[in-house]
Amino acid sequence: MIRALFTASTGMIAQQMNVDTIANNLANVNTTGFKKSRVNFQDLMYETIKPAGTETTAGTTIPEGIQIGHGVRPSAIAKLFTQGNFIQTGNPYDLVIEGDGFFQVELPDGTIAYTRDGSFKVNQDGIVMTADGYPLSPTVTVPTDAEQVTVGSDGTISATVPGNATPQAIATLQLVRFSNPAGLDSRMGRNLLLESEASGTPTTSEPGLDGVGLIEQGFVENSNVQVVEEILHLIIAQRAYEANSKIIQASDEMLQLANNVRR
Repeated sequence: MIRALFTASTGMIAQQMNVDTIANNLANVNTTGFKKSRVNFQDLMYETIKPAGTETTAGTTIPEGIQIGHGVRPSAIAKLFTQGNFIQTGNPYDLVIEGDGFFQVELPDGTIAYTRDGSFKVNQDGIVMTADGYPLSPTVTVPTDAEQVTVGSDGTISATVPGNATPQAIATLQLVRFSNPAGLDSRMGRNLLLESEASGTPTTSEPGLDGVGLIEQGFVENSNVQVVEEILHLIIAQRAYEANSKIIQASDEMLQLANNVRR
């Protein structure tokens, strides 16, 4: 009964983390470029009361032993990098990656961060940057008098300036991909990810080459969170939490009965 109390408590703690993760997914259902997370679980060690294959007095062995588990623990919270739906905006600085890859942005300390959020802006100097003011890397500068800016699927950025009807190529976007994008560090928030040992080193390439996706202009990638799916997972987590709480209640009642035994 004491073991059941601790085992059920691990289930409640695990399901609380599951609900926390689902809550974060649903909170970001409209966050551009957001990738949903999923909690993975592992069972804990088992106490072996009787090993399988133990010899009996008759000289035979038992085919099955007795092992009692001690509950569950979260083993990882994995980001799922499935493609989100595309939303057409018509804004020339809204870009989406059709396939694998990340945009590179430079932080104030010179660190490179990575994002799927392609809703870019230009500042007073024509530098293309994120909503937080982090410029693309390598830096892309659009002429301040540009009348039209176009971005090709291969990442070529062209601009038309007054007095010249022919678009002039001004830069080429560089994308990166990782061997293990789920290992990227997301502690920074702001739709930005950081390189980690688990993610591996980034491979830089032009769009459409080396497994990197293509660029589409005038679109943004919405979150890949599916509300109905998350609600379903929430119901399952809630019922699992409730079932574990009932185990604690039942164990407590059994302990109470044992304490009330009279000779």
